[in-house]
Amino acid sequence: MKKEKIIFWAATILIFLFEGVMPALTSQTEMAKEGIRHLGYPEYFGVALVVFKVAGSIALVIPKIKGRVKEWVYAGFGFDFIFASISHWAVDGFGGQAIFPLVVFAILAVSYIYYHKLNRNQDYSAL
Repeated sequence: MKKEKIIFWAATILIFLFEGVMPALTSQTEMAKEGIRHLGYPEYFGVALVVFKVAGSIALVIPKIKGRVKEWVYAGFGFDFIFASISHWAVDGFGGQAIFPLVVFAILAVSYIYYHKLNRNQDYSAL
């Protein structure tokens, strides 16, 4: 159980840092704005994306938030990473920019799997 908690929190904290802290601190930089423009998206899309990323990452690290809300957060991040990879691949071709979102997607998958392992163990311990 302790190993499962460590794996869950390590993966979840990485997602929190990549999707919550980094966008919150860097979203208004010229480099971030140029990145959104480079992919062909309007600037307001970048703002909306940051709001949802920060809210979602906070929801992931708050233990009291469970059930459907947590499932939607995981799904939203999953879509975000997949579409980020597709966007970079379509604009820049296959390379590091297209692969990195899939690496973060794998970290998200680890967090999701261990979230369910921990909840399943808690459900059985309550019986």
